[in-house]
Amino acid sequence: MAPSRPVVAHEESGNGLVGPARIIDGDTLDIKGTRVRLVGIDAPERDQSCFAGDGSSYPCGARAKSHLAALAGPATLRCEGTEQDIYHRLLATCFAGEVNLNAEMVRAGWAVAFRRYSERYLPEERTAKAEGAGLWQGNFRMPWTWRQDQRTASVVRRDCNIKGNISKNGKIYHLPGSRWYDDTQINEKRGERWFCSESDALAAGWRSPQHD
Repeated sequence: MAPSRPVVAHEESGNGLVGPARIIDGDTLDIKGTRVRLVGIDAPERDQSCFAGDGSSYPCGARAKSHLAALAGPATLRCEGTEQDIYHRLLATCFAGEVNLNAEMVRAGWAVAFRRYSERYLPEERTAKAEGAGLWQGNFRMPWTWRQDQRTASVVRRDCNIKGNISKNGKIYHLPGSRWYDDTQINEKRGERWFCSESDALAAGWRSPQHD
């Protein structure tokens, strides 16, 4: 795949926020202690995974962060914007020299147009999709959908509080208030899970502790 051509800025510089950046994720950075959210785009979250063209999973959130870091490099960035979001982050368009980082992240396929708020970067997104660049090499959840799924899962965990642990003794579930409940940590990446009832746990192949 041919490398993406940097998107050159046409906006006037203005004053803006100027300085070297610390990259937080694929659409967020810090300059001089100010948290900046690249406006008009949305990148995968840091712990989000996506699927490549061959069906294998890869850490697309980490890849997006790395790409933004490569674009920014050690250069002094210029970020232009005046509004803040609900998290008190400056909503800005940022430039490394004449390269518009917001546009280039979408053009390279490591972010998408945040169409809920702006359609400005839809042309760059269409180009990335047509070229199979970045995220478009395979399948992925739109970042806003992935975040909503995570919030929904968090609500389910609060309501379904039986811990399905996997240990050397097998699959064991722990009820709230039981002996090992507070000491048991659930790691869903290992196949551990939460249950809403004992019958759900038993049906899924978990058993109660023998010496609880």
